[in-house]
Amino acid sequence: MTVPYPCATSPSWSYGCETDPKDEGGNNGRYPWDPPSGWEIINPAVRRGPFRVAVFDFDGTLSLIREGWPQIMVGRMLHHLRQQQLIREPEAECAADLERFILALNGHPTLKQMELLAEEIHRRGGTPADPEVYLHDYLEALMAMVQQRWEKLTTGAASPADWVVPAAHQVLRHLQQRRVELYVASGTDRGHVQHEVDLLQLAPYVGGRVFAPAHNDPSFRKRDVIRQAMDEQNICGAELIGFGDGVVETQEVKRVGGVAVGVASQPAGRAGVNAAKRETLIAAGADIIIPDYQQAEALLAWLWGS
Repeated sequence: MTVPYPCATSPSWSYGCETDPKDEGGNNGRYPWDPPSGWEIINPAVRRGPFRVAVFDFDGTLSLIREGWPQIMVGRMLHHLRQQQLIREPEAECAADLERFILALNGHPTLKQMELLAEEIHRRGGTPADPEVYLHDYLEALMAMVQQRWEKLTTGAASPADWVVPAAHQVLRHLQQRRVELYVASGTDRGHVQHEVDLLQLAPYVGGRVFAPAHNDPSFRKRDVIRQAMDEQNICGAELIGFGDGVVETQEVKRVGGVAVGVASQPAGRAGVNAAKRETLIAAGADIIIPDYQQAEALLAWLWGS
């Protein structure tokens, strides 16, 4: 294994690290063993650790409490289009287009998707409402489902393990044991994310490093969270690893030179790789695709090249 070279002596937010020109991905193109079944190495030159900071998306990457949100969002968008008789193609085709658009914005504050809806209504010749109106309507429908899941977790009818990506607690624990600083960056409202972190018993791992938009503030950016993490820990991009199931976090981790692990998770109770997420994550630049964290220890050993 090639020993990683130290970061450049530029400011702490610098995206570059000094590297050996012969080093391709930190491993000279060789792997100690083939990755376990279910993993997919998209970038054969992916740099191997060690890593000092890990940034996790939340919904779909750690938590499954909000699984089903795309279907709810598409349903409400179709409702608003129907109200003004703006659906001229087969409804299934319209729904598929809407889902593709909203998943492309997955990771941004939810208001961004509602702004897209307003633009689509205008494009089709309708009269859009303020995006905040659409946001309130969607959140009301979403929270009816989410609060039922909160109640089950609060009363003990469900356990935290039921509503996390399989083995999420284990991967966080293993990262802690490797002295990796953990951050969460979510596009979901901060108050809700913090509540769900507590319900899912993730707080011992991520502590106070949970970042999300307050009151769905559209100015929130995961790019800024990554920059803050790099500043606080005085690292360069090659010492950063990101885990996410969406476009935004994947692109932002790659933008600074980090390693992006795409989590193509399935809904609770289902195993294997989510094909739609896989396609989106590969297009966004993910280095590795995994379905969950059930082989967390082996995953991290492989990522560290050990």
